[in-house]
Amino acid sequence: MSRRTTRRFTRRGMLRGAAAMAGTAAGSGALTGFPTIWAQNIKDVVLRQFGTGVSNQNPIAEQCKKDLGITLQMTALDSDAVTQRAITQPRSYDIADIEYWICKKVFPAGVMQPMDTKRIKYFSEIVPIFTTGKLTPESTIAQGTAPHTVSFVESREATRFAKTPTRWFTMIPTIYNADTLGIRPDLVGRPINSWSDILDPKFTGKTALLNIPSIGIMDAAMIAEAAGIAKYADKGNMTRAEIDQTIDFLIKTKKAGQFRAFWKTFDESVNLMTSGEVVIQSMWSPAVTAVRSKGVPCVYQPLKEGYRGWGGGLGLAKHLSGLQLDAAYEYVNWYLSGWVGAYLNRQGYYSAVLDTAKKYMSADEWGYWMEGKPAKGEIKNPQGVVMEKAGAVRDGGSFYDRMGHIACWNSVMDQDRYMVQRWNQFIAA
Repeated sequence: MSRRTTRRFTRRGMLRGAAAMAGTAAGSGALTGFPTIWAQNIKDVVLRQFGTGVSNQNPIAEQCKKDLGITLQMTALDSDAVTQRAITQPRSYDIADIEYWICKKVFPAGVMQPMDTKRIKYFSEIVPIFTTGKLTPESTIAQGTAPHTVSFVESREATRFAKTPTRWFTMIPTIYNADTLGIRPDLVGRPINSWSDILDPKFTGKTALLNIPSIGIMDAAMIAEAAGIAKYADKGNMTRAEIDQTIDFLIKTKKAGQFRAFWKTFDESVNLMTSGEVVIQSMWSPAVTAVRSKGVPCVYQPLKEGYRGWGGGLGLAKHLSGLQLDAAYEYVNWYLSGWVGAYLNRQGYYSAVLDTAKKYMSADEWGYWMEGKPAKGEIKNPQGVVMEKAGAVRDGGSFYDRMGHIACWNSVMDQDRYMVQRWNQFIAA
């Protein structure tokens, strides 16, 4: 071996040894078990991460710096911009924090490297949605781009997805949820139990849809199917005829004045709901949380047809190697070790490894967020702002009630380009 090769393997051996000695130290702030040389080197590492604002949040970078010494430079973009940057600027990032439907577009481009599951400490504890597709052995796999279908490749150099689990993982899941419609219960004036309720003439000019084509089209399909306007073989992979039927329905509904707005960002959805301009709309869980934090009633409404599911994860850029790659694996393991999971759970999301997150939450928090139990005391968001008072129950109930009723996943269709063209025609109509 050359001296350079020897140094590289020695450093990696030290990393593995450090991880074994440290045990659960990563994530707790205790770094005393690490060799001095490695600890000094890791503090010099900067990892550039980008993704949507959902999980690219400064408190996570600050805690990572505190616990590991790694500097995370985070950039938050909208979903379309994330997809474009991931493919066209692969040297501009080290960590891609992207959704699974985006992974379906990005990974085949050869800009990311598979992860070795043997280096992922908590891999066996990851929620099976991401490995087998089933939450429980009895679960039915939902339509769309189910995460497990883009989770594995055959080898270290592969860019095509494997049909069954392998050693090589495309992304480590970090965050996911069951999405539905948000409503203002004080303004809708009646029970809401179906996706089709957004079409009620009573709400003309007071509804909104998400304007990210690959996601918005899924909400539209849930609405159209619930209203009996369309029937899809697979909402996540429509034919051209099904796309035309869906977009034509949307254009007709838009021209009738049913929609008030089409939002792209978290803040837009919060402002629309807080102001009362919109009373029922596509929404994300933390946006509902943000509205409630302002003292405005808002409900993430369970619907009889089920939820639209989504999930995201951390992928490694192709160019990562040496100490930077070692640091990236250490960061991923820290991410799954509990602190981040608890932080995201308090926003209404779900973490990929449940047991580690549970250790960083109180019994009352866990009961409220994960088990569907009434809160015994105040429930606070990650910033310490009171969201719910004693007696409150989470919309939709427990983790298994919500994630066990996913009807479709955010998706990339075979006819994706045609779908985006038609969606843009709808927005411009």
